[in-house]
Amino acid sequence: MVLRLHFTAQDLEYVRIARSPDPFWEIVCSVRQLQTGEGALAFGPWRRAVAPRLRAGGPDRAVALAMRGLVPPGLSCPDFLPSAPDDGDAGPLRGGDPPPSTPRSRLRRELTLLAASGPLARPLTGERQGERGDTAALRNLGGLLAAYDAAFIHPYRHWIDAAVASDVAWRCRELAAGGTRALLDTFRPMARWSPPVLEVTHSADRDLHLAGRGLLLTPSYFCWRRPIARVDGARLPMLVYPVEKPVQPPSAPGRTAAASLSRLLGATRAALLYEVAAHGCATTSELADAVGCSLPNTSQQLAILRGAGLAASRKEGRCVLHRPSPLGRRLLETAGP
Repeated sequence: MVLRLHFTAQDLEYVRIARSPDPFWEIVCSVRQLQTGEGALAFGPWRRAVAPRLRAGGPDRAVALAMRGLVPPGLSCPDFLPSAPDDGDAGPLRGGDPPPSTPRSRLRRELTLLAASGPLARPLTGERQGERGDTAALRNLGGLLAAYDAAFIHPYRHWIDAAVASDVAWRCRELAAGGTRALLDTFRPMARWSPPVLEVTHSADRDLHLAGRGLLLTPSYFCWRRPIARVDGARLPMLVYPVEKPVQPPSAPGRTAAASLSRLLGATRAALLYEVAAHGCATTSELADAVGCSLPNTSQQLAILRGAGLAASRKEGRCVLHRPSPLGRRLLETAGP
């Protein structure tokens, strides 16, 4: 089945790439991954990491169970839940933050449907949906989302940041080199650009006319296989798409990273890290030319940078593109120019 996004010339002028995932969609998609068990290679490391929190009982398990009530298997998630700002730069969740821009009529309708979906949702939604109930439900929802983010997503932010940064850098490079057509072509095979329509693998056949509003392309670590479209006539259309995830996530700063960092003491690796950061996204050949090293030696030094969690690489056609990881950028910022 296919979702057809119909573009006008004005829509093509307003295609944007978000710099970070939408926090609400990351929560929704990660809850799905806890429920379905899909993507064993992609999400296995994360599931194994959070398993002790789920087995231990206590507040983390209670939060996960409550989120299952909000995102029940086989049902669409509430329309008010994924509602980050339209500027493509959603910040972290804070305790008590409600989903923004939630009309009271929509909230009442969605909470009523949610309360009927099963007993897990009722402690959050309550039995009565008056004006006071709406306010309390929003407050409870904001606290629940922040608690879930703190327990199941924030501790693994270095995994998410590294995968998303690599994806965004690659797509921006394609956009700079070949324009909007080249950017949209990066989404094959999950989407196919057939001007003026972008055909996206979807759960249902439908058409969405962008009508001059443009499209916000939002990367997601927890989205799986096919993109998700936000269809809301009052807001900027959004296409949430899955980023490529390494089979072995990067190490968090700690003993392993510290041991690997000791191997970086040397002029060549330091120069490479600076050049990777300066380019933002560069091929092995470009970096070899920049530091005056042979290709084999450059590849070897870049492998050490990757092992230390300071750089990320991805194969694109016949080239391998390299970019600094968030940890690598922080190291450079600390070291100074």
